[in-house]
Amino acid sequence: MKNQKLFLQTFLIAVFSLLLFAGSTVYAQKSVVTQRQAEQWVKSRAWAGGLSLKLYGDVNAVTFYKQYHANPALWQKVFAWLKTTKLDTLYAGKHIIDGDKAYANVTLAPSKAFDDTRWESHRNYIDLQYVISGAEKIGRADIDKATVTMQYDDKRDLANYTAEGKFYTATPGTFYLFFPQDAHRPSIKVDGYDMVKKLVVKIRVAN
Repeated sequence: MKNQKLFLQTFLIAVFSLLLFAGSTVYAQKSVVTQRQAEQWVKSRAWAGGLSLKLYGDVNAVTFYKQYHANPALWQKVFAWLKTTKLDTLYAGKHIIDGDKAYANVTLAPSKAFDDTRWESHRNYIDLQYVISGAEKIGRADIDKATVTMQYDDKRDLANYTAEGKFYTATPGTFYLFFPQDAHRPSIKVDGYDMVKKLVVKIRVAN
């Protein structure tokens, strides 16, 4: 009887260890992705859930892949909201998608002269930016190549920089994703467009 009890204990420990190892292996496999795998995943639009809006081509594919798979339910809610909401009829203000995990801010305002805009980044939230009507320029740069001009403010989830980056003309149909390592400079005036209706979805970063 004593030997049987010892055998059972040893067996259970072995099974538990095996399950723990298997779980760790699966987690490791999920958390490791190559640039090529991430780009293929982005291109496949497996993340989109039928959303027709395009994602800009220079998105950080690896970071998007990791953030999405760390919290797929949240991202699915965001994309479902974008798909089912009549964006052009949204009133200016805040729209809740999933509590403080994901919410949208809609603005209807004039775009700005280049010198009146700033490079910025956020640590707690990812920015999904989309121009509903009108057009504006948006810049993107790596924060590790930028110079801090305002230290990170935790209450505002904001830091400012000077940087050299790439600029895009944002128009309806294409959205932009900016992660914590992406300094971005939005709201820059495009000639011929004075008022811009814009949507910024704030998506909580998965750590």
